[in-house]
Amino acid sequence: MNAMPQPAVPAIEVAFPNLAPHATGNTGIPYVRTFAASLPGPHVLVQALTHGNEVCGAIALDRFLREGLHPIRGTLSLVFANVAAYQRFDPADPFASRCVDEDFNRLWTSTVLDGPRSSVELTRARELRPLYDRVDYLLDLHSMSEPCLPLAMAGSQRKGVQLAKAIAVPPHVIVDGGHAAGKRLRDYAFFDDPDDPRNALLVECGQHWEAAAPAVARQAVLRFLRHFGMLNAATLERDLEALPPEPQRTIEVTTTVTITTDAFRFTQPVHGLQMIPRQGTVYAIDGGVQVRTPHDDCVLIMPTRRPKKGETAVRIGRYVN
Repeated sequence: MNAMPQPAVPAIEVAFPNLAPHATGNTGIPYVRTFAASLPGPHVLVQALTHGNEVCGAIALDRFLREGLHPIRGTLSLVFANVAAYQRFDPADPFASRCVDEDFNRLWTSTVLDGPRSSVELTRARELRPLYDRVDYLLDLHSMSEPCLPLAMAGSQRKGVQLAKAIAVPPHVIVDGGHAAGKRLRDYAFFDDPDDPRNALLVECGQHWEAAAPAVARQAVLRFLRHFGMLNAATLERDLEALPPEPQRTIEVTTTVTITTDAFRFTQPVHGLQMIPRQGTVYAIDGGVQVRTPHDDCVLIMPTRRPKKGETAVRIGRYVN
């Protein structure tokens, strides 16, 4: 079977904000701003730039900071995570600045964080870890390599699904356990403990550089903060958009396909939320081994554009009630 041609690089439709005004922050950690209200409440953290080329969250947070967003109760932290990778963005090679040395979102176990290795991303993760350890709720803003409807990545615990449904955006909630290559921040420690009330949600806001993605990120932030009672009525009245009429749909991941060789390729055009109706359909080859759908009505979740041994090729799921 022949390899599928590499899809065209999506257009860059957004301007990348200058983050220099946020560099000093106000917490002693660069690119972190924390605001505490006089009324008690939860500590909520909203993060952008977990990956350096996923700019929609940075656009949203930069705008909120310029608008003077503050909570009316509790504590709000706004974080630009992997700025070192962001600063390397090159429109001629826009996927290269996802990270500097390694994926910031595959580091989140004590074995890795307390281990002997060193990298740009690990240094930043260790710098931010004490802040994450203090928060009650995390919203991690991401985007995707290919065009796809926005997704709420709820993790594998019931509490994550409940939070995604309470926020009510985006339209698809994904129940999944993450990646073999390493643990995500949204699954870090207590966030993945079913008996701990602390919780996290990762939102994929659309394709990295599409014009609509920053608005998705903004609405996700507004609804997240609204859920915890942290925004005043005037802000919500001015900025919160109506929910779409269609209810959210939930997809439970049944299989995470990890690439085992340097010769992985898809054998048909694939895209996010694509459904393959028949069990046993060959959709990829990994080192000469056929990769088949494990059941009927398989939904493809974020098939990779850049296959790499040891990383996730695609997640396979099915719609559930």
